[in-house]
Amino acid sequence: MTEQPTLFGAELRRLRTAAGLSLTRMAALLHYSKGYVSKIETGGKRPTPDFARRCDSLLEAGGELASLVPARSSEASLPEVNGDGEVWLMGLDSGGKSWFRPMDRRQVLAAGAASVLAFGMGGGHAIAEDGTVSTFRTMFDQFRTLGQTASPSVVLPALIAQTHTLRELAAQSRRPKLRGELFALNSRYAEFAGWMAQESGNDQAALWWTDRAVELAEAGEDRTLAAYSLVRRALVAMYQRNAQHTIDLSRQAQSSATTARIRGLAALHEAQGHALASDYDACMRALDHAREMLSTSQPEAGPVLGTTNLTDPVEMIHGWCLHDLGRIHAATAVLDREVQRLSPQALRSQARYGVRRALAHASAGDIDHACALVGQILGVVDTVGSATIITDLRQLSHVLARHHRVRSVRELQPRLITSLHNQSS
Repeated sequence: MTEQPTLFGAELRRLRTAAGLSLTRMAALLHYSKGYVSKIETGGKRPTPDFARRCDSLLEAGGELASLVPARSSEASLPEVNGDGEVWLMGLDSGGKSWFRPMDRRQVLAAGAASVLAFGMGGGHAIAEDGTVSTFRTMFDQFRTLGQTASPSVVLPALIAQTHTLRELAAQSRRPKLRGELFALNSRYAEFAGWMAQESGNDQAALWWTDRAVELAEAGEDRTLAAYSLVRRALVAMYQRNAQHTIDLSRQAQSSATTARIRGLAALHEAQGHALASDYDACMRALDHAREMLSTSQPEAGPVLGTTNLTDPVEMIHGWCLHDLGRIHAATAVLDREVQRLSPQALRSQARYGVRRALAHASAGDIDHACALVGQILGVVDTVGSATIITDLRQLSHVLARHHRVRSVRELQPRLITSLHNQSS
């Protein structure tokens, strides 16, 4: 064993004793077994970041315990990609699988791909009227709706094809105003493709699409995407459990953002970063800032950036953060209220925050209710297919495994294992 678990265990025992809590009472309040907590205190078992944050909250240690067990994050830096691809290749097969790859044109020629069946855009007169922009805008709204009810594997192929078409239409347009509008809308398509790529579990592809979105936006003289790309990168870092990187990227986005909405969305991710770092006060300040920015943001001319399915994004993220801060009962109260306000059609949001809600109840020791909640949405989780949602689902599975003798857990386990397996494959 390393020195870290021994140091944490000794400090945990000191603070528990100072608080007048017996080992049995401490374990009951944390909803862990007495034996597990005892092994943590003696250094025989390594504490998890979640356990450390919950102990910190219970004993009001002000982050002292949590700092001894920082959240694990990927050792690799966020992936960067080469932006010199000129040709987009996409493969579709009858089995439902697909792939996408940007390549240099010379690579394509060398591979012989130029000989495959192809079709052209029809020269520089492909756009007959200005209605083209409104038609593609309507299609974009439909893609976002589809993204709430279907898996990325269903959404991405058609979304990529439309993104490519818009890019070519914009490049061929001889009318500067129309060209700019097409590039600006094109950037929103690319940004959404990045989100779907992240949902599919491919962070590198997500960031490649985010970079393309910035380039397309700048071609359309839209400067908002540069700051928003930092918001998207902060989200990737947050799901990698990299607290400091999440905070740094979010702050960069706020300092460079040109709109109150983007500053507000960035502040939400900053709050999540502070929650991972167990800094309650900084988290609440970031949430307050997010609330102020989002309440004063003006309607956007194009498609709205960020979530459009949460009645109150700040409160929902508040509940999310409270769980990560170890304030479990407060988290359940907020998430119970906010999840019930979600639209029945927003299936991806129902799955994302429904799983987090069930996780909070399981962490609070309300095992039967947690099983009932997740049992209601496992079918939705399977439908929307999300690598980010699966992160919480795995954590929920670990919590429930500690209560494997409970009947509701035994009954749920086969379905839960199947969902985890389907998502992983």
